[in-house]
Amino acid sequence: MNSNKKFDILRTVLSIGIALLISFLIILIASDEPVKAILELLTGPLKSARRFGNVIETMIPLTFTGVGVSIMFAANQINLAGEGSFHLGGLVATFVALNATLPMGLSPLACVLAAGFFGAMVTAVPAVMKIKTDSDVLVSSLMMNYIIIFFANYVLNYILRDPKAGAVVSYAIPAHIQFNAIIPGTRIHLGLLIALAVAFFGYVFLYKTKIGYEIRVTGENIDFAKYSGINVLKVTLISQLLGGFIFGMGGGVEILGMYNRFSWTSSLGYGWDAIIITTLAKKNPLYVPFAAFFLAYLRTGASKMSIATNVPTEIITVTQGIIILLVVAEQFLSKYKHKMIAKEAKLSLSNIKEAE
Repeated sequence: MNSNKKFDILRTVLSIGIALLISFLIILIASDEPVKAILELLTGPLKSARRFGNVIETMIPLTFTGVGVSIMFAANQINLAGEGSFHLGGLVATFVALNATLPMGLSPLACVLAAGFFGAMVTAVPAVMKIKTDSDVLVSSLMMNYIIIFFANYVLNYILRDPKAGAVVSYAIPAHIQFNAIIPGTRIHLGLLIALAVAFFGYVFLYKTKIGYEIRVTGENIDFAKYSGINVLKVTLISQLLGGFIFGMGGGVEILGMYNRFSWTSSLGYGWDAIIITTLAKKNPLYVPFAAFFLAYLRTGASKMSIATNVPTEIITVTQGIIILLVVAEQFLSKYKHKMIAKEAKLSLSNIKEAE
């Protein structure tokens, strides 16, 4: 393991530790039962199979979105339309489930693939606009999210809405299309295995294939990529399409695994959570499930803490913000990083001299 990787791991661990310490201090000041609150935060998700199941259930969509953003950000393109891709993926999966007539085993697959396809179309729009018009992809991708949410609300209200239901929800998704629980006593569903497979193949794609290498080179240094003969426009578009496809799949899997009707009328926030996950995972899809589990565990613990004590769940939002600030701060531990690099260089030099 080289110095950069060691340093990244150290900085991430210290960032998490410092953020948790600050959160504990806030709890000590604000709570009437600080010890109980901290224990609930740290151990609450482990007190029953159902609670731990909540962690895994929360982790599933975070893994999909984290891998999607990792691939998009690997090309150094800040496309934020993944939120819309996830939302539309859930809508499309519901529409296909309610309208497509397919053999029982193929219906869930068709729903998820259709969700992925339309998810890719969402992230493709800002990417193509950037290529054709040199528009600001940050602005255009943000606007795409609003377009998708309002479009989804229209489809839900005027096409999919069940008039007999007492709320704004779609018709019920047939039971044979939904993902059944794979662990008794929890709602952990087949989506967990799909999410882990997506993380693994995302890693293989980025680090073991030619196109993945080209995407990473483009993200690190676009000028070098151009001079090396890499088709920058092609690899950028591929990264955006694939990232959007994974986001859309995540929306479809979430609907089939955790809901029996489509009821999303506002932003769910998974696109923003994905940025946190990607930052912790250092844009490596293989690390995304671990980062997703960590964030899911914290949020589940915060929920249990809020129920058992007077500490609000927003304390975890503070923790997340501190972690991100420290992880992305270039100067945080920068002197230690220089010492690590210098030490490694001296060791390599002494090994060379000994070999001579």
